[in-house]
Amino acid sequence: MIKDYFEKAGTTPDYKDVDTLTKFVSSRMRIVSRDRSGVNAKNQRKLSKAIKHARYLALLPFTSYQKTE
Repeated sequence: MIKDYFEKAGTTPDYKDVDTLTKFVSSRMRIVSRDRSGVNAKNQRKLSKAIKHARYLALLPFTSYQKTE
C-alpha cells in the first residue's frame, strides 16, 4: 500500500496547485511534518519548496488571519 499522496496520484508537488498544497498546511498555515502528512522525504522537500514558492507569489498566505480585539 502506497502511503505517499503524490506517488499514489502519480504527480509531484507544484506551486500552482494551491488546492493540493493546502492539504499539507495546518490551520495556522504552517507546513505539516512528514509524520503527519505521510509523504516520503523526497516529496516532502519538493512540497516545502512548492509551498514557499506559492507563498512568495501570494497564492498562499504566510499566516492565518488572527483577529485581535
